[in-house]
Amino acid sequence: MELGLTGQTAVVTGASKGIGLAVARGLAAEGCAVHIVARNHAAIESAAQGIRKQYAVTAKAHALDLARSESVAALIDATGTPDILVNNAGAIPGGDLLTVDETRWRAAWDLKVFGYINLCRAYYAAMRSKRKGVIINVTGLAADRLDTGYIAGSTGNSALNAFTRTLGSYSIEDGIRVLAVSPGAVETERLVTLMKTRAADKLGDPERWREFVKGLPLGRPASVEEVANVVVFATSAAASYLSGTVITVDGGHNARNGAFT
Repeated sequence: MELGLTGQTAVVTGASKGIGLAVARGLAAEGCAVHIVARNHAAIESAAQGIRKQYAVTAKAHALDLARSESVAALIDATGTPDILVNNAGAIPGGDLLTVDETRWRAAWDLKVFGYINLCRAYYAAMRSKRKGVIINVTGLAADRLDTGYIAGSTGNSALNAFTRTLGSYSIEDGIRVLAVSPGAVETERLVTLMKTRAADKLGDPERWREFVKGLPLGRPASVEEVANVVVFATSAAASYLSGTVITVDGGHNARNGAFT
């Protein structure tokens, strides 16, 4: 399917690795110029260089901490008004209410929850002046599979899904589509590290980590490309009637009973 993204410009946050980098690559493969953002200067520059080399498109790196509100203004000054914004930056720590203290909770939400909201506010205003744009918020299945052991993440992702539905329910009247893509377990570096730690602790061998995900659909987590493909499609005109909704990418996991562990 021709997605019609050639010549468009996208901003992708949290794009030095994982889902964000896969999204940036997917958009570049469709002919998009990309601005990619992450805190680590070396990592984001390396990612941009790789995209330019592989896809022969413009790929600019921006090393910014999006937990800081002043970074939002700096980013939009550098990128101008793109056709697409993909919010993906942030990792919320695990732990229950008594484990995650206020400092850690606020730091995580400053990046993922308020970071998404602040970027939406800035880019929405710019897109509205052109009456054209797409905003995708990458959230997470913890919004629906509520987990007391991941209380900050369940609450934060739930808030972002509600924010997305609320904003996207009328944004289409301004020529802007706003929606969320909510992945379940994804084979990122972070998940593999967590599972290897668990396997070492429980089984005495970190390389047996896949035993802890065999209860997932297809017996595995999603790949980052499987999530990115949905994001890329959702940004395109082929998805022109999608707004104010959350697309779950979990292989049906949320509809099943029981956790994958």
